[in-house]
Amino acid sequence: MKLRTATPASVNLVTKSILVLTALIIAIAVPLQVTQSVFADKYDDQISALQQDIQKAQAQAAQMATQAQTLQTAVAQIQAQVAAIQGQIDLSQAKYNQLVAQIADTEKQIKDSKDALGETIANLYVDANISPIEMLASSKNISDYLDKQEYRNSVRDQLTSTIAKIQALKAQLDTQKADTQKILEQQTAEKAQLAAQQAQQQNLLTQTQGQEAAYQQLVASNQQKLADAAAAQRAYYESLLSRGGASSGVNGSFQWQNLTPSNGAGGCSGGYAYCQPQDSVVDPWGLYNRECVSYVAWALQNRFNKYVGNFSGNGNAYEWTWSAPQFSGAVRVYNPQPGDAVILPASGSFSPIGHAMIVESPADSNGWIHVSQFNFYGTGQYSTMDIKATGVVFLRFPSL
Repeated sequence: MKLRTATPASVNLVTKSILVLTALIIAIAVPLQVTQSVFADKYDDQISALQQDIQKAQAQAAQMATQAQTLQTAVAQIQAQVAAIQGQIDLSQAKYNQLVAQIADTEKQIKDSKDALGETIANLYVDANISPIEMLASSKNISDYLDKQEYRNSVRDQLTSTIAKIQALKAQLDTQKADTQKILEQQTAEKAQLAAQQAQQQNLLTQTQGQEAAYQQLVASNQQKLADAAAAQRAYYESLLSRGGASSGVNGSFQWQNLTPSNGAGGCSGGYAYCQPQDSVVDPWGLYNRECVSYVAWALQNRFNKYVGNFSGNGNAYEWTWSAPQFSGAVRVYNPQPGDAVILPASGSFSPIGHAMIVESPADSNGWIHVSQFNFYGTGQYSTMDIKATGVVFLRFPSL
């Protein structure tokens, strides 16, 4: 018979595997008679190894996910910088285009100014092709010459001033254009550098996401292997129970009878709330589900309104004799009543890490106490039986 008890969540799977591998399966035929024993099956170490592989792969996948998130953030930040510099480039380009247009307009103004004054006046006062003597010769009199001279000087001054202003503006615009061109080139280079960084980060992100996916695939593959091994183990146990399950027996001074059902496989009866696959859930008391201790903790609190604290990594059945008083305020009693926990200490190959039950009715006239339990015969299922008050410890938990 193999009795498995719940291990606290903080106890690693390697420790649990070692403990389980030490368990023996014994078939008990009648009270006060111990029959042949069978060593723990090959599936325990296989399942333990797969669970460790799954944990490692999940840890690696989580690490890759964290790195991917960091890289994704970096890519997003660089993208934001690219967008910002592109906005600056757009502004600089708009300014550059505006300056180019203004320069073209200024050049047109120079040309228009010359055209407005007429080709002759422009040539006369800009190119200085007409001399004062020629002007005097073409004048009717001195007064006419002076008027022409004064008009010439006035036109010359106006034209010179206008052209000078326009040319100064053009020079200023040319300088601004050159400065803007330089800024635009710098911004374009900065954008190219950011784009290169973004491409590098995106490449790292793609690689990391690929690694995460590979680890997730490995997890899924190992989980399927684990499910197959667990199914094979269940089939193995069923074959053992069909050959040697006993409804009564004795181990040392511990005696039981009327095990119902006789193979200990009563399903998820008793109202127990954590009937997912065995050892797949940690209950509120820090115990693995469908183990004897998890069922007893649940029944104490939910059926008998008792206070049960978290066992803080000390929840194996044999540890309850000291951890239950420390974490839950339980006390040892010698007159068992319904709602008291029953602890079978570690008992060699029969129960290497102990076994836990709960009292359903006080002792009858012959000293037999009716109890309920989970995982007797290593089934991970509900059963009831009668026990003698020998070789066990009774614990009474405080009421809520």
